Amino acid sequence: MANVIQARRSTVALKYSMAVSGLIMMSYLVLHMYGNLRAFGGADDFNLYAHHLREIGMPFLPQSGTIWLARVVLLGAVLMHAYAATTLWRRNKKAAGYVGMTRYQTKQNRTGIQRSYASFTMRWGGVTIALFIVFHILNLTTNTIHPGGKGELPFEKLFNSFQFWWVLLAYTVAMVAVGFHIWHGFWSAFTTLGQNRSSTRRASTLNGLAIAIAVVITVGFLAPPFSIYFFGLGG
Repeated sequence: MANVIQARRSTVALKYSMAVSGLIMMSYLVLHMYGNLRAFGGADDFNLYAHHLREIGMPFLPQSGTIWLARVVLLGAVLMHAYAATTLWRRNKKAAGYVGMTRYQTKQNRTGIQRSYASFTMRWGGVTIALFIVFHILNLTTNTIHPGGKGELPFEKLFNSFQFWWVLLAYTVAMVAVGFHIWHGFWSAFTTLGQNRSSTRRASTLNGLAIAIAVVITVGFLAPPFSIYFFGLGG
């Protein structure tokens, strides 16, 4: 039993946990992005889509049962990802020889052959995303924060929120952070799972694929709010 517990807490196990939980969250993002893009079909189409989400799995599950099941899985993935990321960061910091916030290694070639700008921003990007998730839930899920008025229908909540530049700015910052997170996370996850055989990041086809997916998801999420704010989509 002791060996099993030790194995589960090993660096390898934590890296696999990060990879799997990250891919679960990215899959959710793709589905969420698809739902958001339904806003271009108009308010009725968006509201109908949101209504149908609550009926998936019925009558085997109660109304909104599938949504709550997805939330539980997603929450588990988020907690697993955060725990693994924090633990690995602490271990890496200790192993790298930080003393008084100074690393003993040379500062030459800081980027390294397997590093990118995205990899340097993962920690703060993760904090930014976590804070935004809290705001996003309070804004469009619980309707606790409603800058443009407390809307009743899903599209009304969306439309009311993105009438304000600061909401759009917060959303943009968060989505850019998500994009960078996906860029490094997607590449890193498949590298952990043994799918990266290149000697450098730039030579890896996974890097190009990671950038493409990050751009698509970032632009996909930003398209509806920008269209609402600048062009009055659905108004």
